Amino acid sequence: MLRGCQAEAGRGGGSGLARGLNVRAAGAAGAGAAGHRLAPPACLGARWTPLPGAGLVGGKADAPRGLRHGGQNREVLEVYPPSSFSSSPPAVLVICGPGNNGGDGLVCARHLKLFGYEPKIHYPKKPSKPLFDALVTQCQKMDIPFLPEMPPEPMLIDELYELVVDAIFGFSFKGAVREPFGAILSVLSGLTVPIASIDIPSGWDVEKGNPDGIRPDLLISLTAPKKAASLFKGRHHYLGGRFVPSALQKKYQLNLPPYPATDCVLQLQ
Repeated sequence: MLRGCQAEAGRGGGSGLARGLNVRAAGAAGAGAAGHRLAPPACLGARWTPLPGAGLVGGKADAPRGLRHGGQNREVLEVYPPSSFSSSPPAVLVICGPGNNGGDGLVCARHLKLFGYEPKIHYPKKPSKPLFDALVTQCQKMDIPFLPEMPPEPMLIDELYELVVDAIFGFSFKGAVREPFGAILSVLSGLTVPIASIDIPSGWDVEKGNPDGIRPDLLISLTAPKKAASLFKGRHHYLGGRFVPSALQKKYQLNLPPYPATDCVLQLQ
């Protein structure tokens, strides 16, 4: 079972084990108010119930984006292959937030372009860091457009795009949603085209979810499903986390499920 993992809460997009190995063990009482236990959804059964106690506090080091998101495009390809859409190539809107989750979205867009999709990126709050500058340059070199404005109405997105990738906030998001992301999430809540969320649906509390928030069709959990994933009601849930070294899995009691063959992703439902 998955035992008492703790993730440091903070603003921005998803710091933690998946972004680097700058981690430390929490005390016997866990990480306290700043921590959140990771817990997989109910579909995995009782053996995955988290136990209280020692946990894991995430570090803030940046890991290579390929480690975090290498399987995400595989999941999109499996669930929404280009041939399943009426348009060719199918248009995909990738919305990136200001932190590491947004960086995942940039890499996702680049790979989707290689796999036969036509991505466009909305990146309203780009951080001034060399890593993200390089990711933007890579997308620009592949002629992936960056949209200065997002379509303001759900109906417009439904007309223009076949799929939306939510790469706004990761699991460390906490507190009120700041603009322009509040307006963006409001628009996403009204879509009829499918949404694929990376790690956790943006705007959700990592433990309690958000009953009024966005409702993705696909959730791609990274490293381990978060506690709020038990509230996910979409059709497709995948786990990407085979890259976690076995020594760390043992040290922090991350008893993750086995991955088939050489796969780096696992379908949970």
